[in-house]
Amino acid sequence: MTIEMILLALSPVFLVFVSVEFIKYRRFYDIKDSMANTALALLHQAADALSLILLMPLFNWLYEYRVFDIELSVLSVFFAFILQDFLYYWFHRASHHIHWLWAAHVVHHSSTKMNFTTAFRQSLMYPLAGMWVFWLPMILIGFNPITVLSVVALNLAYQFFVHTQVVNKLGWFEFIFNTPSHHRVHHAINRGYLDKNFAGVLIIWDKLFGTFVEEDKNQPCKYGIVGQLNSNNPITITFHQWRYLIKLTYITKGFEAKLKVLFGYPTSSQKKNDNSVKYKS
Repeated sequence: MTIEMILLALSPVFLVFVSVEFIKYRRFYDIKDSMANTALALLHQAADALSLILLMPLFNWLYEYRVFDIELSVLSVFFAFILQDFLYYWFHRASHHIHWLWAAHVVHHSSTKMNFTTAFRQSLMYPLAGMWVFWLPMILIGFNPITVLSVVALNLAYQFFVHTQVVNKLGWFEFIFNTPSHHRVHHAINRGYLDKNFAGVLIIWDKLFGTFVEEDKNQPCKYGIVGQLNSNNPITITFHQWRYLIKLTYITKGFEAKLKVLFGYPTSSQKKNDNSVKYKS
């Protein structure tokens, strides 16, 4: 339960930031949207807790076949954090390019708002989609499962703070770390912004692998998904893309074509409403 415990311990901090932002910058909020975000967060945490109960035996079993015995120390936790952030980059990038993973990740992008509560907007379907698979290499290398889950939680906690419109450029910090400016680009569907800036904590991965785009003050971010969902119902938000994916897979003829639907680039369950961006939820 390490992830849940760390995030729960930090929840008072998150609530303070949300409260201050809401009071001072009310225009960035919609009450129904934020309530949906909160409900989705609770569903996500419950699903994560259940999945960890089911997955811990697998993690512990894999740990028995680890390549190295990595002792717990400040240095080993530091390297675990860097490695997990690297793996998170590839999970996040894959979640925008593989329909199966996007069906879960689309939940996070489906809001047209950008504020601290947007960070809460997560899918309960991540365990089924297989987010946890991306952390298995760390366990096989030799990092204890508890250490792995702890750095995952710290990574996610950091990302809460990049979901805001009230913080501008942060100087030298922008060159190394993911920032609100970088992450606003990630949530935008403007031409040139779509599928960019996948960083968790370190923006260096995007710069190394060609997915970095600077926020342009002359091109304000338009948030949401291509073919906006226009719903604050947590169930609709969670399952709309899964329903579409299953239906599209069913009606598609041929095994290879079905695999392409499942694991190819995502298409939208909504009507395309913006000719300036790619056809994707």
